[in-house]
Amino acid sequence: MTEHRQCVVVGGGPAGMVLGLLLARAGVKVTVLEKHGDFLRDFRGDTVHPSTLTLLDELGLGEKFNALPHSEIQQISLPKPDGTQLVFADLSKLKVARPYVAMAPQWDFLDLLADSARGEPTFDLRLSTEVTGLLREGGRVAGVRYRTADGETRELRSDLVVAADGRWSLARRQAGLVPKEYATPFDAWWFRLPRHEGEAGDTLVPQLHNRRFAVAIPRAGYFQIAYMAPKGVNLALQGIERFRENVAQVYPRFADRVESLTEMDDVKHLDVRLNLLRRWHVDGLLCIGDAAHAMSPVGGVGVNLAVQDAVATAALLAGPLLRGRPTGEELAKVRARRRLPTLLVQGLQRGLHRVMMRPVMEGRRNGPPAALLKAFTLFPALNIVPARLVGLGFRPEHAPDFARRAAEPVELDRG
Repeated sequence: MTEHRQCVVVGGGPAGMVLGLLLARAGVKVTVLEKHGDFLRDFRGDTVHPSTLTLLDELGLGEKFNALPHSEIQQISLPKPDGTQLVFADLSKLKVARPYVAMAPQWDFLDLLADSARGEPTFDLRLSTEVTGLLREGGRVAGVRYRTADGETRELRSDLVVAADGRWSLARRQAGLVPKEYATPFDAWWFRLPRHEGEAGDTLVPQLHNRRFAVAIPRAGYFQIAYMAPKGVNLALQGIERFRENVAQVYPRFADRVESLTEMDDVKHLDVRLNLLRRWHVDGLLCIGDAAHAMSPVGGVGVNLAVQDAVATAALLAGPLLRGRPTGEELAKVRARRRLPTLLVQGLQRGLHRVMMRPVMEGRRNGPPAALLKAFTLFPALNIVPARLVGLGFRPEHAPDFARRAAEPVELDRG
């Protein structure tokens, strides 16, 4: 017997899980297919920005998220030539209930969404289920083929397939959609270092030195480090000793703990991409999140932009899905709503690549542009502008009425 669902979401990341939860709350029969057996993967996008924190409050999940282990970042500062710091973005000024970026393991965030979604009778999450291809019928995408954990291949038909399977999206590729690529001057190398008791944890301070750019993100009990190196340079070939030396040079304060990196397997490489689909859909399939627009790690906004895509998708397509197959015109409304905010964020990222990242990677500068430092020194109130862009974006999306719930109680551990 052939299975049929109103919507199949490919990928159980933030965009896929938010979309699955919202559609299920509208009564749409939705299945989320995730190829991994759980959400336990390190060095994913762990930033939860004020726009997403507001969404969680609207969904009734804010207090449950707040109970998860997390750290809170209120400011982003830039180093000045004299060794002091300049507050570049002050999120504490935002007029929202939670004016900070929460740093929480992405698996906790996804488990929270999944647990809530499982309470909806029309929601279905299938882990260890890898999509292997698209089904076509009469010139349209009509569902997916997938492989289970035991190697069995099956088919699942649907009125709509949503590709939320990331920057290397199989669904997008099989639909024949090709993104426009923008040049990026660096790749990112992620790792952890111990965080000593009492070390400050509410401010991000990037370090720029001798073709190196690094950001230490305060986490509960450790620092998550993003170390950016010129595109195409394979740091793994240099070996762990040389890598530790590089880290200590760009972040002298961590020289006392780089020995905790014992081998290059402790360091995870991210091939940084910045791209955008001209068209986000074909008949029967829609791309959102990184499948529609891969983002640079600058600003850490990729996850939150993907979540906003998901909210817009649910708001625009829940009704059409309940009535039947969404039309091409209805699918195009998602791109029409989300394209400008995406273009503006990517434009800012490309500008920062050009004026800050590339000069550092090419050895032409060891700090932020002097004009930028001067402007923010003379007019410190400007730090609300990047705070708003990073924290809320150009068009923050809010939960549609059908998805809003009263706050769910937090279960206390009585063990």
